[in-house]
Amino acid sequence: MEDTNLEQLRYPIGKFEVPTAITATHISEWIGDLEVLPGKLRTLVKDLTEEQLETPYRPGGWTVRQVVHHIPDSHHNSYIRFKWAMTEESPLIKAYDENAWSNLFDAKSAPINMSLDHLSAVHAKLVYFLKGLSRNDLKRSFVHPEGKVVTTLEENIGRYAWHGNHHYAHIENLLKREGWVS
Repeated sequence: MEDTNLEQLRYPIGKFEVPTAITATHISEWIGDLEVLPGKLRTLVKDLTEEQLETPYRPGGWTVRQVVHHIPDSHHNSYIRFKWAMTEESPLIKAYDENAWSNLFDAKSAPINMSLDHLSAVHAKLVYFLKGLSRNDLKRSFVHPEGKVVTTLEENIGRYAWHGNHHYAHIENLLKREGWVS
């Protein structure tokens, strides 16, 4: 497979790019993306067979099952990071090894409804929380231990809206390539 094809499979909606100036419109759209993701994802995967769930979205990539379990794991971590940033001054957050988590037995074998329910619950809490933040709150930040990168909450909203859409596109594109959707 060509490098350009593999790159398209890895980043079907492109890489996240932080806007030069994050506007209220950006925030509103990103929160809207987070709000609808659980329902969209559930609809997308509801009729997949066990065999289809075990299909990698790209060569060398995670299976659909692993992707479905990864999204709420990741977004749960993000929710905690938002809370830390609102209760501490620029906290150093805890990173996690997403590949290691995705290779744990539950990510490789658990029914996806567990994670779809988890995603719905986490996003309900996350969206409610985000809608209550002021413009000043959105400027609060945390520090990621890898490279000591400082991330504002407003940027993190965009990053996780992108993240959900990114993985949704992984699954959606696989379903289209395989002819599993009409």
